Amino acid sequence: MAIQRSQYGSLALLYPEATLGQLLDELKPPREFQEATFASYVPHVEYPSQATVRDQANSFARGSSTRKIFSKQSPSQTGLYLDGGFGVGKTHLLAAVWHEFNGSRAFGSFIAYTSLIGALGFAKAVSALSKFELICIDEFELDDPGDTMMMSRLLNELSQKGVKFAATSNTPPNALGEGRFAASDFAREIHGISDRFLILRIEGEDHRHRPINAEQASISQEQLEQWLTNQPRESTAVDDFGTILNHISKIHPSRYGRLFMKIDALAILDSFVIDNQVDALRFVALVDRAYEAQIKICATGTPITAVFAPEYLSGGYRKKYLRAISRLGAMSSQ
Repeated sequence: MAIQRSQYGSLALLYPEATLGQLLDELKPPREFQEATFASYVPHVEYPSQATVRDQANSFARGSSTRKIFSKQSPSQTGLYLDGGFGVGKTHLLAAVWHEFNGSRAFGSFIAYTSLIGALGFAKAVSALSKFELICIDEFELDDPGDTMMMSRLLNELSQKGVKFAATSNTPPNALGEGRFAASDFAREIHGISDRFLILRIEGEDHRHRPINAEQASISQEQLEQWLTNQPRESTAVDDFGTILNHISKIHPSRYGRLFMKIDALAILDSFVIDNQVDALRFVALVDRAYEAQIKICATGTPITAVFAPEYLSGGYRKKYLRAISRLGAMSSQ
């Protein structure tokens, strides 16, 4: 039985537009963490740092004075930086900070903010974001020098306007030292205000218990057709992998999230190994937005967790690709 594609939606037919107000309104915790609180964060007893970080993050969100971990105490705490591997609860705690904070606040991934700067221009982005009292940045990406320096400049200019920050790192679980070096990298790169960040390291294992480089078996056409029978047609899209890559090249990354506003499931046909790094990085950005929207994915062709060329996994953007593989694994295992 061939897939009746006319019965389903298609990402390739969507050209989302967004006003500045809409882009700013979307700076909120993703679906998975819309109700995340400090009370619902369950620390593992074998990793005491999890409970300690929870309590200190709670104090930061409530505006209490806290002691900086890696240097002398600062009289004015500009920001909070949570460092650790995948799946130790960093995003949950960051969302809890957002929910607990009493004031205007924004929440977005690192790429959401760099995309916003790209869409608005730096000066306009500073003006727009300066209206917030707290800015939460998930997965601060220290592996991209250009974007890191741009965010460093953004944070420095906003801090002069009295804005506070909370951020998480993107250290993968197999990084040497379980995240210790992300903290020092962050302090080095964020010029001028890093000494006013409370830097906390969270130890632990990935609570999702899925290896970041695990390959899945190929999905047959028949298996995908069966999967589709369990998805609501009105909120399911079916697209060829090549068509998706071509389509997102025509849309600004700041609007990728809007592709999934009415989509809950995505069937990808004939996926393949991406051999163009520009396409690969665009797909990483799309995966991040799909993961935030908790999209279910099923794909034929090359296993969806193996679509990035092997050399990319050891290159300068390694962390981005490993995170995308982990998230693709989560979305396609549902």
